[in-house]
Amino acid sequence: MNESGRRGPSSSGNRDERGNRDAAGNSRRNAQGRERNRGPQRGFSNNAPSQRTRRADPARLVAFEVLRAVASEDAYANLVLPARIREHRLDRRDAGFATELSYGALRGQGTYDAILARCVDRPLDQLDPAVLDALRIGVHQILSMRVPAHAALDQTVGLARAVIGAGPSALINAVLRKVTAHTFDEWLGILLHDETDETKIAALRHAHPEWIVRALRQSLVNHGRPKAEIDSLLEADNAAPVVNLVALPGLGDLEEAFENGATPGELVEDSALSAGGDLGRFESVRRGTTRVQDVGSQLVARALAGISLEGATQGGERWLDLCAGPGGKAALLAALAYREGATLLANEPAPHRAKLVQQALSAVPEEAWAVRTGDGRQVGVEQPESFDRVLVDVPCSGLGALRRRPESRWRRTPKDIADLGPLQRELLNSAVDAVKPGGVVAYVTCSPHPAETTTVVGDVLAKRADLELLDAGRALDHVSLTGNLGAGHELMAQLWPHVHQTDAMFMAIIRKKS
Repeated sequence: MNESGRRGPSSSGNRDERGNRDAAGNSRRNAQGRERNRGPQRGFSNNAPSQRTRRADPARLVAFEVLRAVASEDAYANLVLPARIREHRLDRRDAGFATELSYGALRGQGTYDAILARCVDRPLDQLDPAVLDALRIGVHQILSMRVPAHAALDQTVGLARAVIGAGPSALINAVLRKVTAHTFDEWLGILLHDETDETKIAALRHAHPEWIVRALRQSLVNHGRPKAEIDSLLEADNAAPVVNLVALPGLGDLEEAFENGATPGELVEDSALSAGGDLGRFESVRRGTTRVQDVGSQLVARALAGISLEGATQGGERWLDLCAGPGGKAALLAALAYREGATLLANEPAPHRAKLVQQALSAVPEEAWAVRTGDGRQVGVEQPESFDRVLVDVPCSGLGALRRRPESRWRRTPKDIADLGPLQRELLNSAVDAVKPGGVVAYVTCSPHPAETTTVVGDVLAKRADLELLDAGRALDHVSLTGNLGAGHELMAQLWPHVHQTDAMFMAIIRKKS
């Protein structure tokens, strides 16, 4: 065992003759010839069974509960985690530990499962799901966190003993001991031995499904970037994102955030980078005038609002957010509309999400907005050529937000993208039907996949002679503090987490000809 408490590298799991003797060279077999599995080389715990941990550490219990909710209830970790942290009353330090453990175990699931498959004597799908989640939590601590191996093993076994049972805890103990035999890099060397396929190597090294690695590599090239950036993009997906804040223009400010350690955002005005902690303690956040919102979302909303239109609209412009739930972009657009003397209609088909939109908009004076609950595909039919600016942020695969939704990469399949395509085209057609001549539509996705971005826009434009593309990259530069994001390509724009430190937001701006 090395100084860190982990066993050194080994090319084989077979014991040689030295493994049957203790440090003094004496035989470790008893009178019946059985090997005594005790001695200084074990190094994990000197406690007798009655002294070993039999309780669940609260931070690890939170992480375990998050993984169980994700696996058994199709829950989203970013929604479950805050509630569990509050329920268990974790302090800031333990909340940070639980967050890293939850998100890290979920992000690394594919690679951790490949390691576990080498350490378990049966297919992983034959394990109790709760046992498998406990193993994933243990592996992440051992291989990817600054937790001593003996502590990670002891605490994970204690968690399992407390919430799963004594029998499974023995299995978890045995498996995690095998995991400690190698560092993470050593495990990668074992798993990738003789592997030459670049996609498989990247998928295992960066914990992404192979199909997503291929899709993101294709996306880079499609949007004018070198495919050699794929490793940087995958690494950015695995980095914990900084929480971005936005103060609704004319309604909120960031002074409270700055007083609590936030720093000014570098890409767009009225934005800040949070110092962490419970943002719900901020009065401005509770009022809704300061919001958590990725800077990529802020940029696309401001870009739409900042485009010069042909001609003037009598009585103020009308704006439309066609797919408004849960309401983040709608709130920013409504504040911008209010400042400009315009009004916003926020449409959302799902009633429960429409309520979230209404809550998000409540910080903006009511005369500036209204909420419609209904199918966005019907808006263009019911209200043709009625709006000056339309945002259509379509339902998509979410491949651009993998860093914020750690479980998403393992849930999505190529079929999801194929299934979403018809809806995305129908919504974009409804948006261009709803916009006035001379007005603009911003087609937005939180995915860089060509099938959800350039292909959808190209298909709609090819069938209509009354539409033209505007320069989306230029529109983003116009509202950016840098003035040169470098996101544009062939009149469309794509933001990237490894370049802009934003979600991978795509934007195309379409004008209806007068």
